[in-house]
Amino acid sequence: MKQYSYSLKALLLAAAFSLPTMAFAAEPAMMKDGMMVDHKGMTVYTYDKDAGGKSMCNGECAEYWPPMMAPAGAKAEGKWSVVKRDDGTMQWTYGGKPLYYYKDDKAAGEMKGDKKKDVWHVVHEHM
Repeated sequence: MKQYSYSLKALLLAAAFSLPTMAFAAEPAMMKDGMMVDHKGMTVYTYDKDAGGKSMCNGECAEYWPPMMAPAGAKAEGKWSVVKRDDGTMQWTYGGKPLYYYKDDKAAGEMKGDKKKDVWHVVHEHM
């Protein structure tokens, strides 16, 4: 019985120390070398035609500029938030701007979509 008591206390102690770190998920992207990238190093973009925190890139546009999707239950924190897309899925926003990838960026750090049609832009630190 004494062994069980010590094991239970150790388990409860481990859980208590783990809970604070589990409560906060990692941010969906981070700044690296002055630009925003996801956790795989892929470049993140904004679209000038988005308005009012709503994505205006749907259908064929979203095939070229895949939205940075937010998982079910994603919560706003700091500059991070989520917006519901026309198809009902959720998309990450940063500073109120919906976030996207560019389909022609194949490797970490590529930014082939920057300034595309003068309406697509890499997210930079000063945003």
